[in-house]
Amino acid sequence: MSLNKPPRGRIRWLLVGWMFAIGAIAYLDRVNMSIAGSFIQKEFGLDNIRLGWVFSSFVLGYALFQAPGGRLADRFGPRRIMAIATVWWALFTALVAMVPAGIPGVLAVLLTTRFLLGVGEAMVFPASNRLVAGWIPSQERGLANGLIFAGVGAGAGVTPPLITFILLHYGWRWSFWICALIGLAAGLVWYLIARDRPEEHAWVTPAEAEYIRSGMPKQAALDSGEALPWRVILGSRDVWALTVSYFAFGYVSYIFFTWFFIYLNTVRGLDLKASAIFGMLPFLAMATFSPLGGYISDRLTKCYGKRVGRCGISVVGMAVAAGFIVFAMQAQDARVASIVLAGGAGALYLSTSCFWSVTADIAGRSAGSVSGVMNMGNQIGGTVTASLTPVLANVFGWPSSFLVAAALCVVGSLAWLLVDPHRVLGEVFRARECRK
Repeated sequence: MSLNKPPRGRIRWLLVGWMFAIGAIAYLDRVNMSIAGSFIQKEFGLDNIRLGWVFSSFVLGYALFQAPGGRLADRFGPRRIMAIATVWWALFTALVAMVPAGIPGVLAVLLTTRFLLGVGEAMVFPASNRLVAGWIPSQERGLANGLIFAGVGAGAGVTPPLITFILLHYGWRWSFWICALIGLAAGLVWYLIARDRPEEHAWVTPAEAEYIRSGMPKQAALDSGEALPWRVILGSRDVWALTVSYFAFGYVSYIFFTWFFIYLNTVRGLDLKASAIFGMLPFLAMATFSPLGGYISDRLTKCYGKRVGRCGISVVGMAVAAGFIVFAMQAQDARVASIVLAGGAGALYLSTSCFWSVTADIAGRSAGSVSGVMNMGNQIGGTVTASLTPVLANVFGWPSSFLVAAALCVVGSLAWLLVDPHRVLGEVFRARECRK
């Protein structure tokens, strides 16, 4: 390398890598309830409907606190907010393990504990997107978000065999204790290595700092650094289109996070170990296709612009996911159905980095707030599917649950046609202020 071109540095990728780890642990903490669900049902006398309420209570807390969590990250920075979040969710993961058998009102206790766990985890990805907005040049945001959200698939993919091993050897309570300890360790490392801005980090070279600055998209956010008013965020057609599409995304993805393992085990007839193995496939597909989608998105954006690179890949990915899900319902063999559904999960996750890259680009300093609103839609979708899936299955049969998900994939695909990735919210706000 020539002397007049010093290394750009890689601290931004260190932080992205650790966000991958935190994302994986966050999903380890939430999916363990699904894997341990049958044991918890037996110990506390819960049927599928009530277990669905427990699943939904987590997602409800997670959904309601997305936007507030994003605003906190915008106000106090992702370093502190992420550290607080990891301690919070470790505490409430451990509290689930402490619920005694036979306690009066056990359902209310589980609902409350899981709801509060969701409140803590709600801060993670809005804070992550605030980190991306401050640390990652626009041309790298697809890959960065793809890697971060690969942690979702990695964490959820590791969960079935890991939690199954712990369940069989030590009992379901130890699975929650171990997840809590891992979360605490990850949060401590994050607080030690992370900073809110590149200029605050002692490890960032001048070359890397300049590279980051030169790659930031044009923003017209408030010069004072204040967050955008809520009326601007909630009045944006693009934010609403992204939120509707992410609602559909969340509805589909949460079938895998909540009911897929139980579906394989009790409906398709796979034993516990086979369910653990085939239950990994959708999450491994998510972990693979999330960074792949981000890489493709960055390349297409560089060649053809954001309309193709961000919106186009999302339209195609969600539409293809719908096709996979419909086809899987025609498969008679459980293993074939698992593989095809994994293909659907992978196609769905081709689009995941685009949601977060677009919100970072259009929101700038308010990326946490805007992505929080969008992700609230995602989690409301998850809340609905956690409770609605067993109801649809009981009334119409399990295929109907997946076919509804396929239909929503189509809706989510079409919603991307309404998104303008070049319409910066700060510019919209300043133009309105100038007209007053």
